[in-house]
Amino acid sequence: MNDYVLSCCSTVDLPAAQLEQRNISFVCYHYTLDGVEYPDDLGKTMNLAEFYQRLIAGADATTSQVSVGQFCDYFESFLKEGRDILHISLSSGISGTYTSACSAAEMMRARYPERVIEVVDSLCASSGYGLFMDGAADKRDEGLSLEELRQWAEEHKTEVHHWFFSSDLHWYVKGGRVSAPAGMIGGILGICPVLHVDDEGKLCPMAKVRTKKRAMKAMLDRMKAEAVDTLGYSGKSYLCNSYCLDDAKEMAAMVEEAFPRLDGAVQICDIGTVIGSHTGPGTIALFFWGGKKR
Repeated sequence: MNDYVLSCCSTVDLPAAQLEQRNISFVCYHYTLDGVEYPDDLGKTMNLAEFYQRLIAGADATTSQVSVGQFCDYFESFLKEGRDILHISLSSGISGTYTSACSAAEMMRARYPERVIEVVDSLCASSGYGLFMDGAADKRDEGLSLEELRQWAEEHKTEVHHWFFSSDLHWYVKGGRVSAPAGMIGGILGICPVLHVDDEGKLCPMAKVRTKKRAMKAMLDRMKAEAVDTLGYSGKSYLCNSYCLDDAKEMAAMVEEAFPRLDGAVQICDIGTVIGSHTGPGTIALFFWGGKKR
């Protein structure tokens, strides 16, 4: 039996019950809302409806990555039990947490030389990161050793495709990704920017589409073109949303109709407090397995 710890960051944006069921441990990011710091503990401290309602009401939100010290404490809780660790982190293309995890792992190896501590940069984000962790848990359960799973993760991490759009440019303007004049004009015209995560784990704008309906179709078209076996895709698909569940359900229905061989229904998740602090409400993201991203 493989008794090593399979670990991730809270930014996988999956339900806590699912992580527990899959035996995946997680370390919490933190966010600050109107000057008060909270753990990103998958809705335990603050449910996501309250979080997004406060954002809509004008609350100021900032986030902080997991520190080296926090990682040391987190890793040591398992090392004291005599367990090895494979930690797969949020993409280094959008956060410095991977570097913090590597620094902490090096420090812990010196303190526990008999233990194995490995860190992998997922190059994934949000529930796409969650889809990758789900795949890693499958491989662990098939009997892969820690080193074999590390190698699998390095080999396949650019095969999780991420496509998303936002219907509210206010949050792009607030975060400095869109200028105020462009945001105002885009809002009037109903522009929904479509983005993806590239092979370096970075966010890349791909298109400016008018209306949510067309943005959904654009994402579905990308899945038709990029999914493994195209329309014969038989893997899992995750979809997450930031306080726009009706849109998410509509998008999920489109995917299920186009891909009748899916491994179960599209799983709809919530964008958590850390990612949501940057996207705001109104974001839909679609994730699936495809060829290696270029």
